[in-house]
Amino acid sequence: MKVHQLLDHYGITENPFAQEDAQSDHVFLKHCLERTHHSAWDKIYGNPLAPSTSVVFGEQGSGKTALRIQMVEQLRRHNLEHPTQRAFIIEYDDFNSFLDSFRERLSGRQRKQDKALKNWKLWDHMDAILTLATTKLADSIRDPESVDESQAVRPADLAELSRLQQRDVLLLAAFYDHNRDLAHRSGWHALRRKLGFRTWKTWRELLIGIVVTLVTVGLILWLSEWQTLLHGWVAAVLVAGWAPWLYRHVRLMWRGWKIRRQLRVFDHQMNTLRKILTNFDSAELSGQPMPSMSRSDDRYGLLMKLQNVLQTLGFTSIVVMVDRLDEPHLINGSAERIRDFLWPMFDNKFLKHPAMAFKMLLPAAVSHYLDRQEKEFYDRSRLDKQNLIPALEWSGEALYDIANDRIRACAELADTPPSVQDLFDDSVGREELISIFSRLRAPRHLFKFMHRLFVDHCSKFTEDQPTWKIGPTTLQPTLALFLKDLSAYDQGRGTG
Repeated sequence: MKVHQLLDHYGITENPFAQEDAQSDHVFLKHCLERTHHSAWDKIYGNPLAPSTSVVFGEQGSGKTALRIQMVEQLRRHNLEHPTQRAFIIEYDDFNSFLDSFRERLSGRQRKQDKALKNWKLWDHMDAILTLATTKLADSIRDPESVDESQAVRPADLAELSRLQQRDVLLLAAFYDHNRDLAHRSGWHALRRKLGFRTWKTWRELLIGIVVTLVTVGLILWLSEWQTLLHGWVAAVLVAGWAPWLYRHVRLMWRGWKIRRQLRVFDHQMNTLRKILTNFDSAELSGQPMPSMSRSDDRYGLLMKLQNVLQTLGFTSIVVMVDRLDEPHLINGSAERIRDFLWPMFDNKFLKHPAMAFKMLLPAAVSHYLDRQEKEFYDRSRLDKQNLIPALEWSGEALYDIANDRIRACAELADTPPSVQDLFDDSVGREELISIFSRLRAPRHLFKFMHRLFVDHCSKFTEDQPTWKIGPTTLQPTLALFLKDLSAYDQGRGTG
């Protein structure tokens, strides 16, 4: 007997429990995205019109990634319904490129896998988030069709940007635009042309040098005194004419070197950065924050510039989704490395930044480190104000509802959609199923168990003599083996 025969009997067109990863789970993405929520959903999601941070710890398979996907989808719907009060979504969940670049910038012993993340600071997180936000904004301006409609920049809003705001967009792009399909300089100039930002004032020093050179050469030709080329006054005049241009470029080269040295999440070409910065007038760069020092103050200044621009473009808030912290190869599931990487972000000033919300979906393996922290950590992080959920737990009743939702979503050929109870023998009651599901703890464990149960049941019967109900003689042995495997996994790998 085959599994699909069992499912076909109930009008179920696909296995509701075949997938375990929310990102590739067709049943979840198509049928359960909007109607299957954790009981703490309202606290985690909050209100997009009044954004708030939430910090969630959950074991592997507890539904953290599903929560992120649901929040992103809900925010997209909100954006379409409130076009002047949209949320700018940043999915901070792919860390490998940032961590690879960061590690390459370290020296000697610091590069070792177990020591590298101890050097990761709050401003590195801020640089990574600004990189994601600026790249997304720049791409949306250059090609509005390249991003989702709910996040696209409308031409009418783009026309509302003042020159100073245009400068801020281009300044952010100079530091943080990391489009892998475009060269940094060509992408920046494409953005400048789209914004209509004029740079003719920046030619002043170059024109002075050219005019002084032409006048000096013209004077020599007019006097027909070629030997005067050897005189010191000619060299002095030429040097004086080109001194402003040379001084400006040397300063920008020095500034570019400092930015490249301090911005560790991706690699800048110093000369390319200098060439881009020459397109700003000296007065427009004077006093502007730049990521050229080991501190977060400049990053806060750049973040506020980004928010000011987004406000004009119809985005009243920024929502940062933090997920999949245990997946980068530099972390490799290590709870200590996750802690080293994550802890700098626990800063109340950062997490409570105005008009900004962080949805932090974190591995349970690091939650026990919270109990070991000193008072200084809690004073800085103020986790009591961050909508903390120490464990993303699922009751047996909640998992029973999830199983029902998935089965009914897949029962496209059934006249009356079956429930999970219909798949079991009458001797297996509803309360017994709820009790069994409560021991599984997480949706992923439920899916694995149900899939294994289907296989074990079908393997006991032939196609010509099928049995359509799963009985206790299959249920209990399969449950015992599954719980044994789950316990061994928890002991060997942790529950993060």
